[in-house]
Amino acid sequence: MLVLLAIGLVAGVFSALFGVGGGIIIVPLLVALVGFDGRRATGTSLAAIGITAGAGAVAYGLHGDVKLGSAALIGLPAAVGALGGVALQQRLQTRTLTIGFSLLLAAVGIRLLV
Repeated sequence: MLVLLAIGLVAGVFSALFGVGGGIIIVPLLVALVGFDGRRATGTSLAAIGITAGAGAVAYGLHGDVKLGSAALIGLPAAVGALGGVALQQRLQTRTLTIGFSLLLAAVGIRLLV
């Protein structure tokens, strides 16, 4: 339980600082430290992101830093994409998902460094 609490704390800090936390922080830590498989880690992460995102949005909203129209234009298509992504994920092998996710993180890391 302490490991899950620590993962949540780290994800919350990264979420507030950089706007990331779920896929980049929670999923790899759930796999590496807790032993979740990729699907369970992803599903758990998405559920946790809802809570994290709500808290962050309220905090930023209190400071006047949320543009609701823009959020809706991003969030609504993202919700549709998430449903499609889940449908696709259920058809792919866990190993394929792990390799794809690793390649995505590596590509983003390289892009940020260049």
